[in-house]
Amino acid sequence: MIHFDDLETRSADQRAAEQLAGLQAQIARVMAAPDTCLPGIAAIGDLADLARLPVLRKSQLGEWQAAAPPFGGIPVQNVAHVFQSPGPIYEPGGVTHDWWRMGRFLHAAGFGPGDVVQNCFGYHLTPAGMIFESGARAVGATVLPAGVGQTELQVRAARDVGSTGYAGTPDYLKVILDKAREMGVQLRITKAAVGGGALFPSLRAEYAERGIACLQCYATADLGNIAYESPAMEGMIIDEGVIVEIVRPGTGDPVAVGEVGEVLVTTLNPDYPLIRFATGDLSAMLPGQSPCGRTNMRIKGWMGRADQTTKIKGMFVRPEQVADFVAKHPEVARARVIVTRDGEMDAMTVQVEAAGGDAAAYAASAAESLKLKGNIEIVAPGSLPNDGKVIDDQRVYD
Repeated sequence: MIHFDDLETRSADQRAAEQLAGLQAQIARVMAAPDTCLPGIAAIGDLADLARLPVLRKSQLGEWQAAAPPFGGIPVQNVAHVFQSPGPIYEPGGVTHDWWRMGRFLHAAGFGPGDVVQNCFGYHLTPAGMIFESGARAVGATVLPAGVGQTELQVRAARDVGSTGYAGTPDYLKVILDKAREMGVQLRITKAAVGGGALFPSLRAEYAERGIACLQCYATADLGNIAYESPAMEGMIIDEGVIVEIVRPGTGDPVAVGEVGEVLVTTLNPDYPLIRFATGDLSAMLPGQSPCGRTNMRIKGWMGRADQTTKIKGMFVRPEQVADFVAKHPEVARARVIVTRDGEMDAMTVQVEAAGGDAAAYAASAAESLKLKGNIEIVAPGSLPNDGKVIDDQRVYD
C-alpha cells in the first residue's frame, strides 16, 4: 500500500470540511469542561476563524499545571501514561491505535510487517520512546526497546534480533554503526526514522552510502507527530490529525505562504485538546503538493526558534512588543530590532519596513512599545530578510 490511509489523498475541500467538523467538536469539548484553563475559546464557523482564537504558549501550560495538576484543567481523557518534560510540563499518553499518529510517518519511511525496529528514543519520563513504539505497532513492526546508551550492547542486540530499522535521534545511529564496524559486526539496518534533532545533509548522505534510507519527522511531546518527510523529500507533509498555522512571531496573525513564521498547532485528538499551541519553532509553508501523492500542505522544516526574547540595556524585549509597535502603524509591513554594541553599551536599531513615514514618530512609538529608545531605520517594502526574525541579537560575547 503506497499510502497509510485514504486521509492522505483527500481533496482540499474534503480535508477542510472534515477538519472543521473535528475542530468544532474539539472546541465544544473544551467549552463544556467545568474547570478548563483555555480562556478566550469560542465557537467558530469556518477554519479561517481559528486565527481569532488566542495562542496557547508552553509557559501558560506550566502555570496552569502548577495551579491545577497535572494537566492544568484541560479536559483530558483516556489517560494511560503521564510523562514529564523539562519545565516541568506533564503530558498525557494514550494506548489507542496510533495515539500520537507516528504510524503515518513510519509507513512513509518504509516500515511495516517483518521489520524489527531498534527504538533508541528514551523511555524514562519523556514520551519519545512510547511515541515511536506506538507508531511501530501501528504499521505492524516488531520493537526492540533499546533506549539510549550502552552502544556495544545495542550492536549485539541489533545483530542477534536482526534489527532492520532504526528509530532515534539522527546522530546516534552513526554511533551504533561505527561501533558495529569497530566490533566487526554486520548489521541489517536499511531504514531509519529520525527526529529530535537536526538531520544534516552530510549525515543523511553518509547513511545512504551505507545502504540506509533515512527520513525525518517533526514531533513534540505535547502534540505527537506534526509533519514528516516522504521518500519525495520535498518538504515535510503536515499530519492529518493536526491543523498547522504559520504566524508572525509574537502574534497569532497568519503569514503568507512562503513567509517564515512561528508554527502553531491545533490537535484534533479528543483525548488531549490543544488549540493554537505555540511550538516556539520557525518554519514556512511550501506551495503546491508533494510528488508522492499526499495532498496535505507542507512546511519547509525546522528553521530556528521563534522565541527571540532578548535583554537590551537590562530590559527584556519580546517579539510581542515588536508586534505591538507594528500594529500601531498600518503602513508598516514588518519591523526588526537589531541589537549591537556601541563601545561598552548596548545599542538598538529598529528597522521599519514601509514606503515612507516619519522617523521621529516611529521612534516615539517604538520607545512606548519596547520601553527603550533606539535608532529608526526606514527600509523599502520587502527588503527585510524572510527568516522569521523580529529581534536580531548581533552582539558578540566571546
